[in-house]
Amino acid sequence: MSSAVIVGAGPAGLTAAYQLSKFGIGSTVLEADRQVGGLSRTVNYQGYRFDIGGHRFFTKVPLINELWKEILGEDFLLRPRLSRIHYDGHFFDYPLKATNALAGLGPIEALLVGMSFGKAKLFPHAEETNLEQWVANRFGHRLYEIFFKTYTEKVWGIPCREISADWAAQRIKNLSLPEAVRNALFGNGSSKNGEIITTLIEQFNYPRFGPGMMWERCEELLAAQGNATVRGIKVEKIRHRGGRVECVIGRTHDGESVEFGGDEFVSTMPLRSLIRALSPAPPDEVIEAANKLRYRDYLTVVLIAKREKVFPDNWIYIHSPEVKMGRIQNYKNWSPHMVPDPARSSLGLEYFLWDKDDEWNWSKDRLVELGIQECARIGLIEPDEIEDGTVVRMKKAYPVYDQHYQESLATIRHYLESIGNLQTVGRNGLHRYNNQDHSMLTAVYAARNIIGENHDVWSVNTEMEYHEEARVKTAIAKPVVSETAPATVSTVGDRLVPRLLTPEELIEAAFAKLDPVAMGAAVGIVAGVGLFIATIALLLKGGPVVGPTLSLLNNVLLGFSVTLPGALIGLVEACIGGFMLGYLFAWLRNLGIDGYAWLLQRRAMTESQRSLLD
Repeated sequence: MSSAVIVGAGPAGLTAAYQLSKFGIGSTVLEADRQVGGLSRTVNYQGYRFDIGGHRFFTKVPLINELWKEILGEDFLLRPRLSRIHYDGHFFDYPLKATNALAGLGPIEALLVGMSFGKAKLFPHAEETNLEQWVANRFGHRLYEIFFKTYTEKVWGIPCREISADWAAQRIKNLSLPEAVRNALFGNGSSKNGEIITTLIEQFNYPRFGPGMMWERCEELLAAQGNATVRGIKVEKIRHRGGRVECVIGRTHDGESVEFGGDEFVSTMPLRSLIRALSPAPPDEVIEAANKLRYRDYLTVVLIAKREKVFPDNWIYIHSPEVKMGRIQNYKNWSPHMVPDPARSSLGLEYFLWDKDDEWNWSKDRLVELGIQECARIGLIEPDEIEDGTVVRMKKAYPVYDQHYQESLATIRHYLESIGNLQTVGRNGLHRYNNQDHSMLTAVYAARNIIGENHDVWSVNTEMEYHEEARVKTAIAKPVVSETAPATVSTVGDRLVPRLLTPEELIEAAFAKLDPVAMGAAVGIVAGVGLFIATIALLLKGGPVVGPTLSLLNNVLLGFSVTLPGALIGLVEACIGGFMLGYLFAWLRNLGIDGYAWLLQRRAMTESQRSLLD
């Protein structure tokens, strides 16, 4: 019977071992730390449990959801979600709610955001190579600076112009300002393109005692089947010859060198470390490519507060530039079992750093004091409420998507393809900012490859939807119209099968529907700003009678006049009126297209029935 050696006991590594055990293949999992779970571990301090960041168990992949439930059973809880953004002394609901956003930004700022969005639609960046260009094109530059720039640069430690647009495309590709406004005004169940968008963002699954519980239980299940997880083994060398790995050599915490052999090898190590460990060493260009890969380090300051309830959120994004922390977790709100005393709360203050930063090497006491000061500064706690605290550091927590990482990955991937029995999976194994479920799916693919299937682990989360909304088709199966109709694909289980386009889809492909919110916003902004500029121009021109023709608009726009106050009134009313007209036009056009599709559908059904009778 073949055997596998798996480097790393995080979600990807343990999932690979668990999946292989179902195929009757034994494995040995090597973990450098004294605790399993990787970034998804749970740390216990004085009975208070906390994550290395927050780890929701949310997925659109049914197989992964089944694995979670299979491993954890009744300890897999369903929990409510609440998260907000803190910026400029205000808390903004996330996802966006119109009244809350308006109250936080104020009407003038909200108007400026709308104008900035209109400008982005009229004069977008010609290229989208970096995150700033990608976000500004979709949200406008002003909203980018408020809700994206500060937080993103806290997380990555580099300017947004140096972050590849790939990161935005992967993490926020389904978001848009019109969609956010639509959800804020009409709720998250709006029908769009024949689909009902059912948001799943309001709840998630979570282990009773934190995410580490999942992987500790997985380790126990593997051990019961004779598959060992060896902790405290840091892999230093991966010996290969003739296109195959022969063994892995590691070192214990006591300095002892140990060797592990097998038939198949799966690595979740950071790619940079993996390339450096290969023996013999790869070509110079591969080593150079690996050395260019960068990783963002992570540090969390845990504070124990003498308060039963601090804030209602699971976590809060801290966009305020006056503090260093990027996010704050309230572990008690993830699961009440995370704290031993219901009269206390434990908070996790997340700092994103490089290991060369001064703060990385600060003492525990100094970091705890920083955390207390920053929490008090934004009004979350009083300093005398904190009775204890600790610090946990995690190196190489986040692979960095800079402007050069793709080129480096292509070189590394091409070389690794020459080693037949070695696969890399997981976040660091693929240098991809995957969520836990996607990391697990890469491990499932790798395990299935070992038994002879053919899956591309690098394809996971490149074309998959990331965001937390499920799109459910409202129509029942539709009849095929013509054998010559263009084909697309549908999902059946986990397979893709071809199908023919329906009349509605053919029309939608030929006549793209208009987004009523976007159309309304564009028309409203153009009308309002255009009227405002025209009025101000006439005022600056002056004369005995200023703008007699333009003044006729006061018959339509109540309160409008060719004066400065009248210009402001006209700006607001023209924006509102333009929005309504643009929205109505787009809605009527879409209705006409839907009606035409319905007529074609009826005609196709009639033809189908006639053929059947013949």
